[in-house]
Amino acid sequence: MARYTGPVNKLARKIGEDLGLKSNALKVARRLSIRPGQHGAKNRRKLSDFGVQLKEKQKLKYIYGILEKQLRRVYADASKNPTATGAALLSLLERRLDNVVYRLGWANTRAGARQLVSHGHLRVNGKKMDVPSYRVQVQDIISLTNRGMKIPAVSEAIKADSAEAPVWLSSKSGVGKVARLPERADVAETIEEQLIVEYYSR
Repeated sequence: MARYTGPVNKLARKIGEDLGLKSNALKVARRLSIRPGQHGAKNRRKLSDFGVQLKEKQKLKYIYGILEKQLRRVYADASKNPTATGAALLSLLERRLDNVVYRLGWANTRAGARQLVSHGHLRVNGKKMDVPSYRVQVQDIISLTNRGMKIPAVSEAIKADSAEAPVWLSSKSGVGKVARLPERADVAETIEEQLIVEYYSR
């Protein structure tokens, strides 16, 4: 299972935005203005149109924790959708199981949610599911295993119930349900999906 294992703070500094990759937002914010690398503090040239598109595509990959091959596959599926390709792309990414676990508030980051899934702490419709890229469907029931409920960070998150699940999901006591498919308006992050469509349409 391929994934990025390097320093995630460097990715946020590269983009210049907090991408939600770490749970401590204040720590990330301290160095966001300094680009990574030996010459990171120096002024950068203005990005070309291609550079802007590439940056937005990279940003999307970093946010959802996927690699280029995976994103290309999702984009190919989105391009077959009769709705706008950019909105369909974001909807498909939102439906990833690791993202759903993150949206339900059971993990502080998508990387943490991915670990919960890959370690076998999740069930979908009563069946064990350890594939982070699994796409949830309407009426799917996502639940934590007994072992998963005993993880201190998870049990505290469920007791606190501080994370407000998006409207397309419902959550209660370690059980979540997909009420409907996510729409463009349900994506909280600032993403200019049209730039990504332009990048792949070259």
